[in-house]
Amino acid sequence: MAVGTVWQKSSFSSDEDAPNCIEVAATPEALRLRENDEPGTMLTTTATGLAALLHHIRDSYRY
Repeated sequence: MAVGTVWQKSSFSSDEDAPNCIEVAATPEALRLRENDEPGTMLTTTATGLAALLHHIRDSYRY
């Protein structure tokens, strides 16, 4: 991982110790996601892949 990667926490996280918090970082090559309590484990994807995941999650909770 590149030095200086900036991780952004969801605005729904109220404090530093919020449970179930996902953080995201953008690099020139990809988007990276991680859970705040396991920062060493990351999911790397593209903007298109992340959009598809979010649409799937949203659609699965409609019904």
